[in-house]
Amino acid sequence: MDRTDRQIIRELQANARQTNNELAERIHLSPSPCLRRVRNLEKAGIIQGYTAIVDHEAYGLPISVFASIRIEKHSEENVRAFETAIADIDEILECYLMAGTSDYMLHIVADSLTSYERFMKTKLHRIPGLASIESNFAIGTIKRRRALPSLAHFRDGG
Repeated sequence: MDRTDRQIIRELQANARQTNNELAERIHLSPSPCLRRVRNLEKAGIIQGYTAIVDHEAYGLPISVFASIRIEKHSEENVRAFETAIADIDEILECYLMAGTSDYMLHIVADSLTSYERFMKTKLHRIPGLASIESNFAIGTIKRRRALPSLAHFRDGG
């Protein structure tokens, strides 16, 4: 991936709805090579898709929870069982494998505390092999950024 590919990615992160012609103009490339580069980035899995970013609260899901999960035994079977179980639970937006005191960090949304409690009892607690669940409730969003920073930021010392 070269500098032009990174420019394409930054532009698409800022506005994925722009036309190929608009994108090509912004990165100073003709439309055909621009489109070819975008398709190559998609084929390589660097660009994984396009989506609308939706405000959880405005959508009707104002409760945002970050749950730290520890599993009882770190066997391949327990790990696979947990990861399979959470894969199809809609309330879980993100799941990260962690280093440190937690094994996983889940980002969960709900429309109320009552529905979060129901989610815990009917879905999360039913997953076998969990040692502990610690729920932390977000009371506000200070920063939410979807666009990746430029690699130059890291090379230049930020």
